[in-house]
Amino acid sequence: MVSFLLNYKPVLNKVELVATNTTGGLVENAGLRVTRLLSGPLGGDAQIAAMAAEKKLDLIVFFRDPLDKHPHEPDVQMLMRICDVHNIPLATNIAAAELLFKGLLYKKDNGS
Repeated sequence: MVSFLLNYKPVLNKVELVATNTTGGLVENAGLRVTRLLSGPLGGDAQIAAMAAEKKLDLIVFFRDPLDKHPHEPDVQMLMRICDVHNIPLATNIAAAELLFKGLLYKKDNGS
């Protein structure tokens, strides 16, 4: 996640980033400003989902390992469902995140 975000550091320095606590700490240590919520298993995923439901987020990047079972899989599924219900773009892998970020940059560059 951090190496991906660092590729977009100039752009991300101009937006508000929100992350679960552990990821947020890594992002912060890499030199980006981020609002840290609770750890995922302690409710951070639910906090992010609530922000998505309230249309407070433009997009969500949530990289996950599809070959590994998450101990808080129900929370992850809930987050994905909320994004679908509220039409919030969600990237769960680097390829999708690249497309979302490039789309946002294109939109910004073309004044949309």
